[in-house]
Amino acid sequence: MHQNMSDFVNSFFRCNSRALLATACLLTLTMNVLGSAHADNTAGKVYQAPNFNFMRFNEDWSGLKGIDIEDLEPTHRIKHLSLSEDGKNWVSLGGHLRARLESYKDFAFGAPADADDSFVVYRALFHADWHFGENLRIFSEFKHANISGRDLPGGARPIDEDQAEVQQLFVDYKFATGAQSSFTLRVGRQEYGFGRSRLISPLPWANALRHWDGVTGIFDTPHFNVNLFYSSFNPVDQDGFNNNDSDNTLAGFYATRLFAANSGVEYYWLATEREDAAFNGTLGDEERDTFGVRHWGKVSDPLSYDIEFAYQTGDVGVEDVSAFMFASELAYALPGASISKLSLGFDYASGDDEAGGEVNTFNQLFPLGHAYFGFIDTVGRQNIIDISAAFTTKASSRSNFRIAVHNFSRAEDEDALYNAGSAVVRAGDANASSDIGNEIDLTFNYNFTTRATGSLGYSQLFAGDFLSDTGADEDIKFAYAQILYNF
Repeated sequence: MHQNMSDFVNSFFRCNSRALLATACLLTLTMNVLGSAHADNTAGKVYQAPNFNFMRFNEDWSGLKGIDIEDLEPTHRIKHLSLSEDGKNWVSLGGHLRARLESYKDFAFGAPADADDSFVVYRALFHADWHFGENLRIFSEFKHANISGRDLPGGARPIDEDQAEVQQLFVDYKFATGAQSSFTLRVGRQEYGFGRSRLISPLPWANALRHWDGVTGIFDTPHFNVNLFYSSFNPVDQDGFNNNDSDNTLAGFYATRLFAANSGVEYYWLATEREDAAFNGTLGDEERDTFGVRHWGKVSDPLSYDIEFAYQTGDVGVEDVSAFMFASELAYALPGASISKLSLGFDYASGDDEAGGEVNTFNQLFPLGHAYFGFIDTVGRQNIIDISAAFTTKASSRSNFRIAVHNFSRAEDEDALYNAGSAVVRAGDANASSDIGNEIDLTFNYNFTTRATGSLGYSQLFAGDFLSDTGADEDIKFAYAQILYNF
């Protein structure tokens, strides 16, 4: 492993030195122009800005009301621009810039043999968050996502490229229902991200992002939150404006109850429909209901847990659906030590025990896959058993290093290996081994400022007997270097 990793990393940096140099120059320029402060000292009063959230509509910049714009550092001057003399109408501007260099060797386990490539994906997001009084709000977000050229099988994927697109455009109207509770009606194009994003996520890792057109009702109190929604998915149209697919719908509710700062429970029902689904030889229109529960908390002060279970029912064509998944993580925190957290994970998602007939393959819906099954994204939450371990070290207050290892096997030998996008990587074979292989992920993150973050990563998937039994079995190697700037 050491020699393979060393050769690949050397090649990665040698072949892409110009792109890395340009990225470093961009970072240096933005840091010097826009500054690094995160708190504003205004006439003796310190205003602590909210943390940047990937789903930027969740940020609250109303605390800047009444503060003289001249007293704010440069990037905070656009976060609360008054639109009326009484200050009740205002707009917050912002966005982010991201560039990531990716390199693959032996993509798709070496089939075809020349499946090696390096490319850059880059994305710009700009938003305007309009507030009119205490109740009415309009959130608009514009996206430009592009790729320098991807010569791997499949070329530029829908998740890589989506140029000049409206990512979000929705209207909120908030009704006060109590002293500390409210109900918000949201209509328009929007992102969804629930819980730990195991099943529903806007997919921040992907360049193009996900979004839906729909209606959402949000009931919110200090310790209880419920989202009720009906929406149609917006697939990427690389040749035009993204239009919602009325045959690919997501509806249901997601309820969260917080017991303490690090403890809570979630209940959800997710109803999905789509045309022309296929699961291990069963074809047809899919109607599927996912009922789930997640619970997290602490066993003791250093020991915490996260457990989630979901069951699916419905039908694909004329066949019934009966599938489930279980996910768990046990983490041990070591305060003050160089290793900040040790964790063990076990994930199971059901598969079919025979081709055709009843569908027992779990549908992972719209997940954030690589956060749980490795950064290479060859493995998804369908017909899978994953035993994992990870530890995180804090080299400084600005940086962290993480190593994660996975052992993958198929839950049912008759079913396929599915990737993070639910596509079949390798068809099922009852005569082949269930052993998919092992993956190691090394990641390093450094916060140059509260706005600028740099990341490096290396991953390798060591092909197991199932891949040797069914075709090409070269180890997949993946490396990336990323820079992200929020404003």
